[in-house]
Amino acid sequence: MRREHDDVQKPVAGPMEEAAEVPGAALPDALTSFIGYLLRRVFAQFSATAGGGEADLRDFVVLDALAARDWLSQVELAERLGINRTVMVAVIDRLEQSGHVVRTRNPDNRRSYVLSLTDEGRTALAAARRAVAERDRQLTEALTDTERARLDELLGRLLPAHEQQPAVPSTEYLVTQAHYRLRKVGDDKLTGTGLRVRHFGPLAVLDGSGPLAQQQLAEHLAITEPAASPLVEELVKAGLVGRGRDPHDRRRYALEITDAGRQQLLMLHKAVDELQSDIAAMLGPGGDAELHALLLKVLETDLPA
Repeated sequence: MRREHDDVQKPVAGPMEEAAEVPGAALPDALTSFIGYLLRRVFAQFSATAGGGEADLRDFVVLDALAARDWLSQVELAERLGINRTVMVAVIDRLEQSGHVVRTRNPDNRRSYVLSLTDEGRTALAAARRAVAERDRQLTEALTDTERARLDELLGRLLPAHEQQPAVPSTEYLVTQAHYRLRKVGDDKLTGTGLRVRHFGPLAVLDGSGPLAQQQLAEHLAITEPAASPLVEELVKAGLVGRGRDPHDRRRYALEITDAGRQQLLMLHKAVDELQSDIAAMLGPGGDAELHALLLKVLETDLPA
């Protein structure tokens, strides 16, 4: 059975997923001034809270959109919510299997399906709204009501113009969408170089801290060592990082940036600086300093697991 989304290519995930970060870990000096990094760390805090995570948020956003009306096009719904089309396929399949969403043939276009919310879906949505509100409360507990409203306003400015009226009134949603937007904008600046914004952190840390064991590098980046491993392999394979013997423990290797890595780090610094300038322009006068301060304050919150 062919549906309207069958020809969409599945995106390739990067080696360092946000779920592999270590919430609550110290902020590395080399990255603390980078709003994109702070935003990713806040996103990691959301994912670490009970019931948090990308899948739960996507399910909630889709259910919320379907509560208002049926959708005649899965593609249009994906575009409205800022969800990759292939990811949307998996979301709808999951919601259909759970009995929360039903697909029916579109009588005006037999090649497409109408998406509708079921009674079970409305019950699930009510529970999800309570859960999202609670995660929002936990995440922004360190903020005043005025600061919370300002955080949401600034995050909204980081979204494309057609998405700045968020599909869901939730800080978690805004953090997620803004994080993905900035990552894409940054990666686009590095098109054709073989580099990604995710390479900036490890190269900057190694350049500033000297040789480090892989475990130490993971701790500096606040990610798990299994998450650091494929990222390190990328950089070693590209000749940007070398493995030498740890002078403090000859039984293990130490990672160090190569001359080629330092040259590429200059390119990454340029892309990150340009991204910072883009962020400042999106936020307006003084907005980047405000957002930086608010994100740091959020990261000081000690969230329950």
